Amino acid sequence: MLSAHCASPDGGIFAIIDRMRVVIDTNVFIGACMGVGAARTVIEACLQQRCVPLMGTALFAEYEAVLQREALFRACRLSAGEREELLDIFLACCEWTRVYYLWRPNLQDEADNHLVALAVAGAAHCVVTRNVRDFRAMDLRFPGLRVVAPENFLQEL
Repeated sequence: MLSAHCASPDGGIFAIIDRMRVVIDTNVFIGACMGVGAARTVIEACLQQRCVPLMGTALFAEYEAVLQREALFRACRLSAGEREELLDIFLACCEWTRVYYLWRPNLQDEADNHLVALAVAGAAHCVVTRNVRDFRAMDLRFPGLRVVAPENFLQEL
């Protein structure tokens, strides 16, 4: 989290807090729906506005598609309606980010490239994912952008 100290007109000093900008991979959101501890806590942090989740067209489409996989949610404590409601509430906390440039080729798994593109377009501090390993072999490196597991993100937050 970034902060800057500024002087007010009356001579007092106050801090401006810039919340951490993040891209939340679909697997973290699904983990939250399933009640997985760290994933659930990451989504709670977003809902509590402790960080700013970024959302783009490709990530939104992925969230929507995965939430339709009923077999994935057989053991889920949330109903389909509750998962949709959670998504709607989460989206209300997100900052919509347009991606104008795709950084290709970058990752071995093409399906993950949109996360990097979104993070770069939105000046994100990190991508929060359970698949950290998939991002280790990035062809392109972006200064200031890290890929972290939910547990590590929570330690930083």
